[in-house]
Amino acid sequence: MDSSSSSSSPFHIAMFPWFAMGHLTPFLHLSNKLAKRGHKISFFTPKKTQSKLDQFNLHPHLITFYPINVPHVEGLPHGAETTSDVSLSLGPLIMTAMDRTEKDIGLLLTELKPQVVFFDFTYWIPSLARRLGIKSFHYLIISPATTSYSTSPSRMKLGRNITEHDLLQPPPGYPVASISLHAHEARFLAKKRTWEFGSGVLFYDRIYGGLSLSDAIGFKGCREIEGPFVDYLQEQLGKPVLLSGPVLPERPNNVLDEKWSQWLGGFKGGSVIYCALGSEWILEIDQFHELLLGLELTGFPFLAVLRPPIGFETIEAALPEGFEERVQGRGVAHSGWIQQQLILEHESVGCFLTHCGAGSLTEALINKCQIVLLPHVDGDHIINARMMGRNLKVGVEIEKGEEDGWFTRESVSKAVKIVMDDENEIASDLRANHTKVRDLLLSDNFESACVDSFCQKLQDLLT
Repeated sequence: MDSSSSSSSPFHIAMFPWFAMGHLTPFLHLSNKLAKRGHKISFFTPKKTQSKLDQFNLHPHLITFYPINVPHVEGLPHGAETTSDVSLSLGPLIMTAMDRTEKDIGLLLTELKPQVVFFDFTYWIPSLARRLGIKSFHYLIISPATTSYSTSPSRMKLGRNITEHDLLQPPPGYPVASISLHAHEARFLAKKRTWEFGSGVLFYDRIYGGLSLSDAIGFKGCREIEGPFVDYLQEQLGKPVLLSGPVLPERPNNVLDEKWSQWLGGFKGGSVIYCALGSEWILEIDQFHELLLGLELTGFPFLAVLRPPIGFETIEAALPEGFEERVQGRGVAHSGWIQQQLILEHESVGCFLTHCGAGSLTEALINKCQIVLLPHVDGDHIINARMMGRNLKVGVEIEKGEEDGWFTRESVSKAVKIVMDDENEIASDLRANHTKVRDLLLSDNFESACVDSFCQKLQDLLT
């Protein structure tokens, strides 16, 4: 057991995350932190997906994978297991398939007898666990700020009747006044209230079912940043809301691919823009062009990691006319997986343009590069961007049209130039705020103390 272990005695936890790499991986990162303290983890994962996770299991003597056969659902490609295997529109069918594993999960829980099961979208876990005498813990990948903005009881009682106007402002009692939405974002979230997400269940009913039926709720984060939102949710839901600590990614034990190491090495320190919009955001061709032309307009070297836009098989086929010739030697548009942690650590990288996914923002905060925010309207990226831009003031958000949500090459270039200008007072304030947050997250024993506190509160819940 780790020398930093908390006073809580070891317990047995089952992990059942939503079948998406963006959920499986954070659940495994948390499992590593818990296993380091001697806790035993039974991790339920789709059968073929286990091989993608094995490399991240740092404590195989305590973290055991249990492969789940994902039932076939009509409309899904044969063999599809996670959202990575399908287009975005088929995500609800993956959820339906996951719901159909309920009987198998019940048998596994009966056999393994964990004290608690961590879950996210499977709102049926609490009643199943209760029947078996197991505690249920709703561990959310989205932030407490987002959950309390969009899924607090005062929001949920309005159900499908919630309007775009309602969502422009936070709910009554919300702790941070600077967080609000633009018209196009509120319209999108209002529309999402009617979105079915597997087995005919509405997306928000699924999340709220987990929040209201579970024994306790958990999030990644620390009190210094998330405290007000946790207190608000605890008061609203009348149950314990725990923070697992920032769950910083372990440093990879490999080195940056020579191709990228050599390319980045050709530029001076802090001069390269790294742009990455995550694995699920596929841009319209017009927005794809505006983003790349905006990066070109900055005059800085850049590496843009993007999915091919809608209607295109490859990124090369979609590039703006004459773009490759104009940016040759200083600009690269790349599609496919890349060693993001190692890229962000590279001394040449001075700016990270991100879609505001939780994992990417954590990686941004523990590195030194300046942050430019381009939130994907889906998920919790919008509130994450407001937290970073308006609340913590560690990044600049790219301006978008209030009504259509579209950005321009000029707005991309403007945001990047603001943060990359060392003489600029805004850039200097952002850097100072970023350094404060970075120093907190990386300070000696900070994360360790957060995880110890989380384990102690979990122990209190189980006894």
